[in-house]
Amino acid sequence: MKYIVHKAYWDYEKEEQWLNEMSAKGMAFTDYSWCRYVFTDAPNSQYIYRIELLENLPTHPESIAYLRFLEENGVEYVASYMRWVYLRKPASEGPFDLYTDIDSKIKHYKRINYFWTFFMIMEFVAAFGNIAIGITNLFIGERLGNFSYGNLIIGSITLAFGLLFLALDIPIRRKIKKLRQEKAIHE
Repeated sequence: MKYIVHKAYWDYEKEEQWLNEMSAKGMAFTDYSWCRYVFTDAPNSQYIYRIELLENLPTHPESIAYLRFLEENGVEYVASYMRWVYLRKPASEGPFDLYTDIDSKIKHYKRINYFWTFFMIMEFVAAFGNIAIGITNLFIGERLGNFSYGNLIIGSITLAFGLLFLALDIPIRRKIKKLRQEKAIHE
């Protein structure tokens, strides 16, 4: 039977944990589109799921080669969304870790850090631009039309999104810092 669950996640590790909990309940994850997860019936804990942010889109030749490499090692590609890929491996084959060393974990978290930072900067630029236009139109005169309040509202909304992306990025930066400290201890 096919099950569709609508759910939003900002933290990929919590999303990954939830997918594995669903697998433990006998639900095999089969497809994803924005906030829409598709599951089918399966034996309890049949698969272990992992989520990864690729360096390039899944259709890029480097990503295709990487996904083929994973497939040759028993990892199944389930779905993708932008650069995020959803992967699974039969639980009967043992643990499933994509990153076995500190350097690869740091590299992965840095990709996520750059991802959130990019969106954060874009939102802040849009916010400050709209707020500046709105304030300028309010105090200098409405030479460009009556968009002052609209610009202020849009600026406030994009500022809120920028702060959200900053909040999402802070834990990633902490993880990178912790991993670097751990690496320094081991060296």
